[in-house]
Amino acid sequence: MQAPYQEGALNVAAVVTYDGTDYHGFQVQAGVPTIQGALENALARFCEPLGRVAGAGRTDAGVHACGQVVAVQLRWRHSLEKLQSAWNAHLPPAITVHGVTVAPVGFHPRFSAQQRTYRYSVVEGNQATLGRSPLTDRFALYVSHPLDVGAMQAATKLMVGEHDFATFGLPTQGESTIRRVMDADWQVVTESLPSLEASPPKRLVLTITANGFLRNMVRCLVGTFLAVGRSEWSLAAVADALAARDRSRTAPPASPKGLLLAQVVYPDHLDPWSRNR
Repeated sequence: MQAPYQEGALNVAAVVTYDGTDYHGFQVQAGVPTIQGALENALARFCEPLGRVAGAGRTDAGVHACGQVVAVQLRWRHSLEKLQSAWNAHLPPAITVHGVTVAPVGFHPRFSAQQRTYRYSVVEGNQATLGRSPLTDRFALYVSHPLDVGAMQAATKLMVGEHDFATFGLPTQGESTIRRVMDADWQVVTESLPSLEASPPKRLVLTITANGFLRNMVRCLVGTFLAVGRSEWSLAAVADALAARDRSRTAPPASPKGLLLAQVVYPDHLDPWSRNR
């Protein structure tokens, strides 16, 4: 949680992009590198933080972000542009902040959020034979088995709406497992990939937006959709698993490396960037 407001302090928000491959998730953990820990350590080197850096989503180990939102209270006498520049100068290369701004009163990056959007990338092909692809090797799951994208899309649409997603994720601190998925869609991305192969492999991208996600929910859903794409699960089996509300009924979670926190949306009166839109 963020610290109570202190007189003379600056409450700032920022958007964070990171390659989570070498980090043990967002939240601070003893003895291992985390995104939150790196953000806090960088701030402590040039200003006076007055509390922890709070994040919109506690991404798991290996998960990436281009739209993570954070907020922190600190003392700083210079411009926001200089704050952003100094913060980036002290961060490791895998993490960068942008859009640093003053947060409105009452803003919290997690609890103020209306919806979050995640993307998951899959490359159809054998990574060993396709060759190196720097823009995808760390950010996509490679699958060698051909996938039935139409069946995966049908399974994905079963999740749209308000459901109890207890089969596919764990709540935090006794929270409800009911979530509302506004949209979920698989797309075949046609632009070429920087592969050594003359013909680029097929890349599939799931975009899913909800008012919130359970722990491991997106990865478990993707694992289930991939099982459908491999003809290991039927659509009826997916519907039954959702209705069962039983963690033992999910397919194994997909690898974290294909997962990206893409965007967090806030109501206008609490959105730190609404005045610039």
